[in-house]
Amino acid sequence: MGNSKNITKPKVKKVPLKGMMDNVMEQFNSAADHINLHPNIRKILSITNNEILVNFPVKMDSGEVEVFTGYRVQHNGALGPYKGGLRYHATVDLDAARALAMWMTWKTSLAGLPYGGAKGGIKIDPALYSENELERITRRFTFALADNIGPEHDIPAPDVNTNSQTMAWIADTYMSTRPPAQRTANQHVVTGKPDGSGGLEGRDRATGFGVYLTIKFWAEKNNMDLNGKKFIVQGFGNVGYWASHFLEKDGAKLVGVQDAQGSIENQDGLNVEDLFKYNESNKGTIVNYSDSKPVEKGEFFSIDCDICIPAALGNQITKKNAPNIKAKLIAEGANGPTNVEGEKILKDRGIFIIPDILCNSGGVIGSYFEWLQNRSGEIWHLEEVMEKLTKKLNGSFNKVYDYSERGGIDMRTAAFCIAIERIEKAYVQRGIFP
Repeated sequence: MGNSKNITKPKVKKVPLKGMMDNVMEQFNSAADHINLHPNIRKILSITNNEILVNFPVKMDSGEVEVFTGYRVQHNGALGPYKGGLRYHATVDLDAARALAMWMTWKTSLAGLPYGGAKGGIKIDPALYSENELERITRRFTFALADNIGPEHDIPAPDVNTNSQTMAWIADTYMSTRPPAQRTANQHVVTGKPDGSGGLEGRDRATGFGVYLTIKFWAEKNNMDLNGKKFIVQGFGNVGYWASHFLEKDGAKLVGVQDAQGSIENQDGLNVEDLFKYNESNKGTIVNYSDSKPVEKGEFFSIDCDICIPAALGNQITKKNAPNIKAKLIAEGANGPTNVEGEKILKDRGIFIIPDILCNSGGVIGSYFEWLQNRSGEIWHLEEVMEKLTKKLNGSFNKVYDYSERGGIDMRTAAFCIAIERIEKAYVQRGIFP
């Protein structure tokens, strides 16, 4: 993090995630058609419940005041409180938040959790602000959201460019606004907190571990031995690193990595831990890692490999690069990394996709465990958490895989069908108020 006193802040460049809402709606409608979803329930699920936009001022280290724009979109709460991450990125806007919130609804439903879907964040490049500024921005955003979040209403979590420290600031700010007797009871207003502040052991690796597990389960179903298999990862943040960490332990070889600054390749294998340490010491980028060669940005997805893990932003695999992908399996660590046009090409080429709402659901499952832990006052240890995650994800994977095989449909459509049917059942049983 730079010190804002010593740098000139350029205008945040908008990099639009084109068509994210179109993608999620096409995926939803395809599954809704397959299960013959009731037209009234289709209407409800096609829209968001609430869309919150807040503009708030924050004093910078220089003494100047900047005004920031934050968002929170709550898609559907039929199954329980809204749940979803907060991201700090230049692409944050209402349209992206709508799409991501819808994906969260399907993800929590598929996992069998008592949650609905939400998403949001701040349109900001966090690299341009000091740690103290980011703390003030986060706390002021929390205050601006006010009662639009809450431990039994809407529970944020980490996402792109946010982490356990961000969640600790949110929890402390929110708890500080409650009457003294209620503060501890509101600790679970966010999940993904640090271990010492009500967090869950293993929550840091839950999403990446889930990506690894779904790859492992798929490999077992398809008689693939992961030992010696080559994989590439787009995004070497929390998800990309942990997925790589566990795959390497199974003998797979990381041969390519891309982040926002550049791409690298080594067909003999990149050492995951060495690369992680280098990334941390190199201002959060893998660029110029000594044991690698640079790769042009547009050539990354054409690197020779068996498994491709897009674990960065949405809309990364498109009709432009899908024809060149050499991987046999795409494991979606990010939300919406493959657009509809790109997916059609991959399916025509016989490339298998583990869909995002299944593949990266380990994070929200881990968040659910943390939420339960805070509610009950219990403390779960790492081994217990990993065992629970494995059991939960194994159940979800088998459900989707079997549905896909029975129906002769791809796993994404199968996952959406299962998720939507669960919500449909809740509406049928409860009815529509009044």
